[in-house]
Amino acid sequence: MSVSRTTEAGRARESRILRSGTPVELLAPAGGFEKLGIAVHYGADAVYLSDDRFSLRNFSRNFPVASLPRAIAFAHERGVKVYVACNLFPRDDELDRLAAYLEALGGMGPDGLIVADPGVVSMAAEIAPHIPIHLSTQANTVNSRAARFWERVGVRRINAARELSLREIRKIAGTTDLEIEAFVHGAMCIAYSGRCLLSSFMAGRESNRGECCQPCRFHYAVMEESRPGRFFPFAEDDHGSYVFNSRDLCMIDHLPEMIGAGIRSLKIEGRMKGIHYVATAVKIYREALDALAADPENYAVQPWWREELNKISQRAYCTGFYLDDPEAVRPNYAACKSDSPFIFAGKATADSKSGWVDAAIRNRLKPGDRIEISPRKGPVLTGVIEGIADANGNTLTVAQPGSHVRLKVGMACFEKDLIRRVDACANPNSAFCCKD
Repeated sequence: MSVSRTTEAGRARESRILRSGTPVELLAPAGGFEKLGIAVHYGADAVYLSDDRFSLRNFSRNFPVASLPRAIAFAHERGVKVYVACNLFPRDDELDRLAAYLEALGGMGPDGLIVADPGVVSMAAEIAPHIPIHLSTQANTVNSRAARFWERVGVRRINAARELSLREIRKIAGTTDLEIEAFVHGAMCIAYSGRCLLSSFMAGRESNRGECCQPCRFHYAVMEESRPGRFFPFAEDDHGSYVFNSRDLCMIDHLPEMIGAGIRSLKIEGRMKGIHYVATAVKIYREALDALAADPENYAVQPWWREELNKISQRAYCTGFYLDDPEAVRPNYAACKSDSPFIFAGKATADSKSGWVDAAIRNRLKPGDRIEISPRKGPVLTGVIEGIADANGNTLTVAQPGSHVRLKVGMACFEKDLIRRVDACANPNSAFCCKD
C-alpha cells in the first residue's frame, strides 16, 4: 500500500469537516443474518442488504422478503441504518412484482433504497416516497450535471462511479446537495461501472440481473481452431492465466483525502464474501475513522491496520482510479494465492471472561494450536488453545468444522468475536511469517 499523500490544505479541510460534526458513515455489506450481526458487532454505521430477487447479488445468501422486517428491526435497535438494494434493471414483465415489492418495503421502514434504473427511481418515488432514494454505482454518475439531474428527480444520495478520481468527485460534491457515497474497500469489476456481459455470453447468467458467475476470475488459455484440445498459455504462471484479474481496492491510507473530497459514506464491497472478510474490513475502517475523528490533526495510519487487512482474501491491493495512478488499475497477473498462515477458525457464540470460550467452529482446531481472537476494538489477542470440551464438559482431542465446542484460551472473549488459527508459515520470508 502506498503512503498517504494528504496535503496540509486537505488535512485542514478534513479537520473542519470532522470538528463541525458532519457524520462520516461506514457502510458495510450484509448478505444474510450472520453477516448482518457481524457488521453491526464490529462497528458499521449502516448496512446494505436485499431480498433474493431484485438486486445484483442474487447468489448471495440475502434475505427472504418476509425476513426483511426482522433484519431492519435488528439493525435499528442497535442504532444502525439499513439500505435495501433494488438495483437490477427490470424488464416490463417484472414491473408489477417490483411495484408490490416496493409497496411492501414502504411499510418496513428502511433508511434508503438503492436503485440504478430510471424507471425504478420513478416507481420508488411514487410508491414509497418516504424512503430516501440512493443511486447505485451501476448508474455510472460521472459528472456534476448528471448529479444535479438525479437530485431534481428526488435522489438523495449517489454512489460515485468507480471510474472517478477524488479530484472529479470533489468537483461533483461542490455543485450539489446530494450525499456522496463511494467504495473504500473490496473487489473491483473489470467492466465500466460493473456492466459486464461476459457472464451472459459464457454461462447464460446476466451480470446486471444479479447472476454474475465472475468469469473475470476464471483461468484462461488460447486454443487454435485447427488444434482442438491443445492449449497455448499466455501471461501464465503455475496457477493459470489472469487476463481480466483486477486488483482489489484498499483506501485505508487515504481516508482523509476521500472525506476531504466530499465523500460522506465509505462503502465496503462484499455481500458475497464471508464473515471473516466482513469482520476484518469493518473493524479496521471503524478503528481508522474513530481515530481520525478523535484527532484529525495528528491522525496516522497504524501498521497493524494494514496487517489485518492483509490477512483476508484479496488479489493484491490498489487505490483504483481515485489518485490518477495508472499503475493502480493495471490487471494483477500474479497468482491469487496467499501465503498467509492465518486461517479463519470460528466465532465466539457467547461472552466469556473465564478463559473458556463457547465457539462455532469453521475450520479444524486442536489443543496446542496458536490462535488470534479479533476483539471489537483494538489489536488482536494472541494465545494457545489449552483444551477443548463439548457442551457436556467431555474432553475432545479436536474440534471439527460445523461443531459447537468450548475452547480453553486463557483470555476474555465476547459473542461474535472471530477466532483465527495461526499455522506454520508456508513461506518463511513472507511478511506474514509467524516464526518466533
